[in-house]
Amino acid sequence: MREPDGLLALGGDLSAQRLLAAYRQGIFPWYSNGQPILWWSPDPRLVLVLERLRISRSLRKTLRQAPFRVSIDEAFAAVIAACSAPREDGGGTWLTAEMIDAYGDLHRLGHAHSVECWRNDVLVGGLYGVSVGRVFFGESMFSALSNASKVALVYLVRHLQAWDFRLLDCQLDSAHLRRLGAETMPREQFIAGLRRECAQPHRLGPWRAEPDLCAHIVARGGGA
Repeated sequence: MREPDGLLALGGDLSAQRLLAAYRQGIFPWYSNGQPILWWSPDPRLVLVLERLRISRSLRKTLRQAPFRVSIDEAFAAVIAACSAPREDGGGTWLTAEMIDAYGDLHRLGHAHSVECWRNDVLVGGLYGVSVGRVFFGESMFSALSNASKVALVYLVRHLQAWDFRLLDCQLDSAHLRRLGAETMPREQFIAGLRRECAQPHRLGPWRAEPDLCAHIVARGGGA
């Protein structure tokens, strides 16, 4: 599973049943147009243990200034569309039309969720992922204005904590997410955690941002 970087299998489909079964086992799809569906389970895995979220001084200041209105599950389709836009470096996008449809199905079933940042009613940042039991599997984020995706992540983590979640899967190693407190975890340890936490009751959507918690995040600069 280590070569190349946790590639397990190819083929199959992106039905909701198959996707949820895959996430419970620490497996996710990642492929490009023209390829078969590729299924991955990296070792090690980048994971954010929720209480270890790290908020820099500058991000804390931004959160207190509250430059964005933050919502949850208000614009899932718009968030995933923004995440699927080709990257500025010309690297294209890994979010195929088939994947966008599949995550839309999971959203309608209450398992896929988005966090949105708005400026003057314009969507300027956000993220989306999949919820199973007490685990949130982060898939992608975007930011059209500075710090928007970071603010979305803080709001997500604080809501997950309030709802008694345990882990946020970040999938692949990233310096950006490491600065926010994510750490690598051996695959075996990660899978053991999934067996425990994914077996817990689901918090099915639609989710909504909690006003009192949002006010607390602003007042404390994201502090718990």
